[in-house]
Parts: sequence; structure tokens; C-alpha cells
Amino acid sequence: MPRLKYLASARDDLVDIFSYVATTGGDIDVGRRVVGMLRGKCAELAALPGRIGRPRPELRPDIRSFPFKGYVIFFRYADDTFEVVDILERHRDVGPHFSDED
Repeated sequence: MPRLKYLASARDDLVDIFSYVATTGGDIDVGRRVVGMLRGKCAELAALPGRIGRPRPELRPDIRSFPFKGYVIFFRYADDTFEVVDILERHRDVGPHFSDED
């Protein structure tokens, strides 16, 4: 089973998601639950055999994505590691987001 790793960008996304949900919903526990569900799905994806998700060569050659609830989890396989690159709201235009990446 690949090791699960969150890149700094994905960790920042989780903080932003928590802040947004907790602020707009007025409940910190709701923010925690949403982030917990996202982290749980990332762990589940990392544990699956083979390569899953949709390849996203239009973003970067190594990026794959998987929709979950109102979000899209962007990840890549690097040796024995499942790297979560970003977690973005489903409605976002992600092209410009990835064009700024190295």
C-alpha cells in the first residue's frame, strides 16, 4: 500500500476548507467533519490497488483526479507514495490554479 502524503498545497486547501465551512456554517464541528471526510477519502484512495482516478494531462502529465462530494481531490503517484496535491471545490476553474504550479 502506498504511503499517503499531503503536499503543502493540499494542507493549505484543507485549512481553507475548514475555515470556510466553519465560518459560513457557524459551526466548527461541521468544518471538522468535512475535513475529516476529505482526509478519510484520501486515505481510502491511497489504499486502493492499482492506479485510480481520472488522468488530467491538460493540467499536468502526472496529475489524476477523483470527485468526492462537492470537491475534487487532485493527486499523483510518486514511487511508493500517494501524494495529495490539491483539494478544490468542484465548481472551480482549476486550469489557472495548475498553470501557476512548477
